[in-house]
Amino acid sequence: MAATILQGKEVAASIRAELAEEVNELKKQGLTPGLTVVLVGDDPASHSYVRGKEKGCAEVGIRSEIILKDAATTEAELVGIIEELNQNPNVHGILVQLPLPAHISETAIIEAIHPSKDVDGFHPISVGNMVIGNKTLLPCTPHGVIELIKRTGTEIAGKHAVVIGRSNIVGKPVALLLQQENATVTMCHSRTQNLQEFTQKADILVVATGKPHMIGKEHVKPGAVVIDVGVNRIESGKLVGDVKFDEVQEVASYLTPVPGGVGPMTITMLLKNTVLAAKAQAGL
Repeated sequence: MAATILQGKEVAASIRAELAEEVNELKKQGLTPGLTVVLVGDDPASHSYVRGKEKGCAEVGIRSEIILKDAATTEAELVGIIEELNQNPNVHGILVQLPLPAHISETAIIEAIHPSKDVDGFHPISVGNMVIGNKTLLPCTPHGVIELIKRTGTEIAGKHAVVIGRSNIVGKPVALLLQQENATVTMCHSRTQNLQEFTQKADILVVATGKPHMIGKEHVKPGAVVIDVGVNRIESGKLVGDVKFDEVQEVASYLTPVPGGVGPMTITMLLKNTVLAAKAQAGL
């Protein structure tokens, strides 16, 4: 039987509808969640992402602001902007769109954002709290992956999950969050030998390598839930994932498409983080 296609757009729409209701109730209490996005430079992909975030905010009722700065902006100037936003009580979430121009340290900018407003979940304090299991704002894409798995009705506890990829943005946090859901987790990466031996044992397989079509049906245990985080543009111009979709669809129980799978969840979890941050800052 072919896999059920796990449409992130549909799951994201459901979560956004829930968020819209919650924001509406918060507004009745005098609280309007606010997100400020800072964009430095003129990277077309970054501008597209920011427009998507602005649209998402409007959809659920979050007040959004975009600060556009040219590529010549200095690191000190950008830190100054962040410090002002940290002090602004109407700004509950701050996001600096990455990548930044080469002369600006991403680490310095991420660390300048106050952890309570770190809606990307990248600040070292946010990451540390995630590692030890404290309540914190979780990184958006990994959190979206967990939500997608849960919405299949799959019980994560006790399952063997394999994560391919060890990036700070996806691989490592996904592995941690799966552990916190009581899965037994194996992490694989570019140096893993005999990859197929590990992936064939996975009840849940999360692939985040950035290598197009590296996972075929021979890697997948029949009935596994497969989450493809990869987004790759091949020579034809088509966007594809890290998984050979048509092949793996034959053996998996659930499979995310690319595009339309994990992608829509990322901005949605950003919106969720903004609402959570607003409530926490208001003591709700």
